Amino acid sequence: MALSRAASSTPHANLLKPLAAAISSSSSFFRRSISTDTTPITVETSVPFTAHRCEAPSRTVETTGQELVGFFRLMALMRRAEIAADSLYKAKLIRGFCHLYDGQEAVAIGMEAAITKKDCIITAYRDHCTFLGRGGTLLEVFSELMGRQAGCSKGKGGSMHFYRKEAGFYGGHGIVGAQIPLGVGLAFAQKYNKDESVSFALYGDGAANQGQLFEALNMAALWDLPAILVCENNHYGMGTAEWRAAKSPSYYKRGDYVPGLKVDGMDALAVKQACKFAKEHALKNGPIILEMDTYRYHGHSMSDPGSTYRTRDEISGVRQERDPIERIRKLLLSLDLATEKELKDIEKEVRKEVDEAIAQAKESPMPDPSELFTNVYVKGYGVESFGPDRKEVRAVLP
Repeated sequence: MALSRAASSTPHANLLKPLAAAISSSSSFFRRSISTDTTPITVETSVPFTAHRCEAPSRTVETTGQELVGFFRLMALMRRAEIAADSLYKAKLIRGFCHLYDGQEAVAIGMEAAITKKDCIITAYRDHCTFLGRGGTLLEVFSELMGRQAGCSKGKGGSMHFYRKEAGFYGGHGIVGAQIPLGVGLAFAQKYNKDESVSFALYGDGAANQGQLFEALNMAALWDLPAILVCENNHYGMGTAEWRAAKSPSYYKRGDYVPGLKVDGMDALAVKQACKFAKEHALKNGPIILEMDTYRYHGHSMSDPGSTYRTRDEISGVRQERDPIERIRKLLLSLDLATEKELKDIEKEVRKEVDEAIAQAKESPMPDPSELFTNVYVKGYGVESFGPDRKEVRAVLP
C-alpha cells in the first residue's frame, strides 16, 4: 500500500523523496487496540539503504501497533516541546543559545527503539529530544532551559548541556565536533569492561569536516571499538549548504576504511533498522558510520530565521512529503491501528503535558549561588577557596 507519491523533480528533489511503503500483516481487518497490540507488522521502505564497504540491511522492518503508537506519541511530544521552547525563548524566559530539533525527531526515536539504556549516546547542542528519548522528563527539560534547580543539569547547563548519565546519555556539547572523541572514549570503556554495548556519537554535517572526527575514527578502527558515528545530515551547517562546505557530501563514505550506511533519517522505522544493524556490526567488527538524511524546520539557532539561505517552498515541501510524524500517522491510519480522532486526542494530551511541565518549571527556584562552586573539581580536590595572598580561607567547596 503506497503511503505517498514521489515528489516532482525540483532542484531540491533529494530533500523531498517521500516514503513509499508496502505493508503486509498476518492479521485480519479487525480493529486493533490503539496502545497494546503486539501483532507483528512488516513494513518495506521504498527508499533503500545505501552501503559503503558492507552489505545493506534488509529493507523489511518488523514493528507492532504498540510501537507505532509509541513512536507517534513521543515524536508529537518532542515536536510540541520544541515549539514551546521557541515561544519561551521569544518571551525571554530562555536565555543564551538554543537549538531546536523539530523535523529530526525520527532519528532520536528510531535509534532508541534499536538499543538499550546500557548503550551510550553523546551528541552536540541540539540535544533536547535525544534527552527525552533517553527517558528524560519534560519538567527536567523546561527547568534546564529556564535555568532552574529542577533541570537535568541543575539549571547550570542550559540548552546545550543536557545530561542523564544513569540512562547512558552523556550530553549535550557546545564545541562543534568535540563530542565525537568523547563518544569513542565511551566505546573504549565499553570494550575494556566487556559490556557488550555500543556508543552512538551524533554530529551534524557542519561538524563532519572537523579533524578530530577523523583522528577519533582512526583510533576506533585501529582498536575495533564498538563506536557508531551518526551524521545527522540536515543539509545546512548553520547557514551553509552542504555542497558549499564539503567536496564530498557522501558522509557515510567519509570513513574510507570504515563501513558506512546512508539512511532515510525522516523514517523512524528505517532509522531503527539501521541502528540495529549498526549495533550488531560494531560489536563484531568495530566502528561504522551512519548518515541520517534529515531536515530541521527551524533555523540553526534562535538568531537564525532559517529562510535566508533556503526557500520557504523547500521547507514546506519537506513538511508535506517527508515529515516523520505524518508518516507514522498515515501508517497507523492505513493499518486501522488508530482513528484520526484518537491521534488528535493524543496530540491534545501532549499539549496539556507540555503546558503543565512549563508551569511546574516556572515554579522551580533558581540555583543557589553556592552552586557556582559545585561540579568544578573531583571531590576531595581543590576544596579550599583562598582570599588575597592565600592568607585566609574564604570558602570550603563541596
